[in-house]
Amino acid sequence: MKNALQLLTGLLVVGDVSLVFAESSVHSPAVGTESLKTGGQNIEKLPDIEVAESVEKAATFSGSTAVIDKQTLERDQVFTVNEALRKAPGVFVRDEEGFGIRPNIGIRGQNPFRSTKVLFLEDGLPFNFAPYGDNDIYYHPPIERYDGIEIYKGADLTQFGPQTLSGAVNYLTPKVPTKPGGFASFTGGNRDYLNGHVRYGGMFNDIPGVDSTGGTIDYIHKEGDGARDNTFAKLDDVNLKSIVDINAKHRLTLRGDFYQEDSQSTFGLTEAEYRHFGSRYNPFKNDRFTTNRWAASATHEYSFNTDATLETSFYWSGFHRDWWRQENQQPTDVVGCGTAFRSARMNGEAVNVDTDCPWVRGRLRDYETWGVAPTLHAKHDLFGIESRLDAGFRAHMETQYRRTEEGTSGTARSGTRSEFQERFAEAYSGFVQNKFIWRNWTATPGVRVESVGYERLNKLNGARGGSSVTEPLPSFAMTYSPIDEATLFFGVHRGFAPQRVEDTIGADGNSVEIGAEKSWNFEFGVRGRPLLGVKSELALFHNDFQVLTALGTVGGNDSPVAQGSALFEGVEFFNRVDLGDVFGWSHNPYLQIAYTWLPTAESTSPFRCMLRSNGTPQPESSCPSGNVYGSAAGKRLPYAPENLLTATLGYAHPNGFDAHFETVFVDQQFGDFMNLQSGAEHPNGASSVEALSGQYGKVNEYIVVNFATSYKVQKDLTLQISLKNMLDNDYLVDRVRGMLPGSPRLVQAGIKYEF
Repeated sequence: MKNALQLLTGLLVVGDVSLVFAESSVHSPAVGTESLKTGGQNIEKLPDIEVAESVEKAATFSGSTAVIDKQTLERDQVFTVNEALRKAPGVFVRDEEGFGIRPNIGIRGQNPFRSTKVLFLEDGLPFNFAPYGDNDIYYHPPIERYDGIEIYKGADLTQFGPQTLSGAVNYLTPKVPTKPGGFASFTGGNRDYLNGHVRYGGMFNDIPGVDSTGGTIDYIHKEGDGARDNTFAKLDDVNLKSIVDINAKHRLTLRGDFYQEDSQSTFGLTEAEYRHFGSRYNPFKNDRFTTNRWAASATHEYSFNTDATLETSFYWSGFHRDWWRQENQQPTDVVGCGTAFRSARMNGEAVNVDTDCPWVRGRLRDYETWGVAPTLHAKHDLFGIESRLDAGFRAHMETQYRRTEEGTSGTARSGTRSEFQERFAEAYSGFVQNKFIWRNWTATPGVRVESVGYERLNKLNGARGGSSVTEPLPSFAMTYSPIDEATLFFGVHRGFAPQRVEDTIGADGNSVEIGAEKSWNFEFGVRGRPLLGVKSELALFHNDFQVLTALGTVGGNDSPVAQGSALFEGVEFFNRVDLGDVFGWSHNPYLQIAYTWLPTAESTSPFRCMLRSNGTPQPESSCPSGNVYGSAAGKRLPYAPENLLTATLGYAHPNGFDAHFETVFVDQQFGDFMNLQSGAEHPNGASSVEALSGQYGKVNEYIVVNFATSYKVQKDLTLQISLKNMLDNDYLVDRVRGMLPGSPRLVQAGIKYEF
């Protein structure tokens, strides 16, 4: 398989290079003019004209999508990716550390824990460090690095993969300006917040051997305290992009990135700690999370003619993560710190982690991922009807190096090794979709095939094992536009997510009988622009899961991985109104609403614990009668709030002033499979460690109000002020590993200078 991949890669490279040197026609780079329209006002931005790229896909898709553009990110002074994604209907984002560097994202009812059910892309290429073998997201770059975000939720997901269960998030890197220029910005705030951001780029003509070339460089430094005590975070991100327009038929896009993080990251509180010391309390001052990531990608575009283009991409990333923490998994643990330490926490007594818990566990991880993906886009009429063909292939490789060490003090950064493993995933996939276009109708049948091979090597005992899965994923989408102002859409596709390496192969090398996650996803909706200045979309979805995986730390108990069936049904609504455009005013009051109603998010069967790799059942203490604790058909699934709302009301003045309020509402949600109202209802009793741990019971509904204002003092200078959680509401967001609060009030002010 590896030899075949090397041969394929060589053929692709040779083919692309030969095409480059076979062509000699002159090329003028395509240029797109940015129209910066902030409701009723048009601001000339000629120096910011940018090179057109093909990475934005949402406008060409048949199914439900959402776009958070550059103007929205800047106007709202978005602080984290969580803030940004809440502006899209159907997306539930749960805070964790307060900095948005480990977001928990769920789409259409899926549990947001570690964003395991979401596909992450950057300019259309796989973004996470192990999308096949370990799709947890422990890394996220600063949101300021991006110029836009696209969310895909319909049948068009089959163009990407491997996760097609619920949705994908595609981050758009900054476009290259046609003329040299850039900006520098600085923001400061309470909780020791600092943010410095510099970007510069441009295109250059009359370069020997090519038509034009250029690029951008972007650097961000952020630091500050998170949502609790002892949660300081510091990160740096450097992003590079270069475009080489070789000639009329060839373009080469190169990307590179370096990211590093040093933060204090830990888990949640017990009920008594939360009650006695408040939501900001965190005794684990020694816990440390450090990462660095290097990444590079290259995309070659070859235009056969105006109707056919071949894109060939190569991508690579290396991700290193060390997480040292004194709390092993959850407040009920006695590993390392002992029963006396646990009892003190359960009783709400202050603990000294230096003297009361002379122990630490380090989870040390290294990931390397690379792949190659050629994709063909072609307009044709081979079937006697106008059509657009999209077809592609991808070869993708992942390697995980995993070590666990246990030290004898809270500040130790080495110790006795208890885990040493290598895990591998080798995946080949291909897709084809053909959009038939007839009058006001389109129909798009498609299919994707995923084939994944896994291998696991335990370097402590020499055990080795393998497993594989192959799955066809059909899809169909249809649109009808009865009038120019509205489009009806329908879609159905096979949802899929491959099992993780550690779930399908045991530490003893034996295979585990666990399958991939599978669903049938349906949607029907309408989108339109009934008036100038009004944009709306309404979508109904029905996602029926034949196999849904519940990770062990979801639902209040560190139980083994389990699978069951589930049903998610709901409605998404988005509406944006710019009254300045509606009435032709120069002043612009505006309103934006993103709403999700999820009346159905229920188990249709108990979630069954997977057998151990030696074929024996899991212990009754964690899987009574073989099922996850409390799991049963008909119960609402954890972390699936019924209502989500993000509403923005603002005003933009033609002189460059903008001010708006944003209200975020998140409905109540259960923190466990039993649907307990509080931990005191736990079957083990109100005084049990489970009841006191903070992991069981409801997460109450909450409202957060934000405010942001900006003023363009002159063409190249903008002042900004924002208030996050301006009412300083104290609210709970998570119980998975103890009680975690949302961020307190944040006051931030900044300046941006463009040159």
